[in-house]
Amino acid sequence: MKPKILVVAANYYEKITSTLSEHTTSVLDKKTNYKFIHVPGIFEIPVAIAKNIKKYDGFVALGCVIKGETPHFDFISSATTNAIMKLSIDYKKPIGNGIITCLNMEQAIVRSSKKGQEAAKAALSILGFQK
Repeated sequence: MKPKILVVAANYYEKITSTLSEHTTSVLDKKTNYKFIHVPGIFEIPVAIAKNIKKYDGFVALGCVIKGETPHFDFISSATTNAIMKLSIDYKKPIGNGIITCLNMEQAIVRSSKKGQEAAKAALSILGFQK
């Protein structure tokens, strides 16, 4: 039986999220039953996962944060990562973290070509569906 995966994608940087999503589906297409939902930014990802935690076997979180001139980047990145980890441990469900944290858009573009794929593979690996 194919695992049910929910992909939660933050649309703040739509071009980056689109690339992340494309590479995520390349891994999930034949191995899972998956669904995408979209949220405004990465800070909303943990809430979307929490609302759906009992409906799916695993999750993939996709998005991007680019460092600006204020500490906002640090707070948002840390809070989101900690919340995702807590959900994963508390509910014993894998959440592949495909959230890119970068210093600039150029880094984000480069990293978006692999990060979604890596996050999907990580979630499937924990479920026992990826070699």
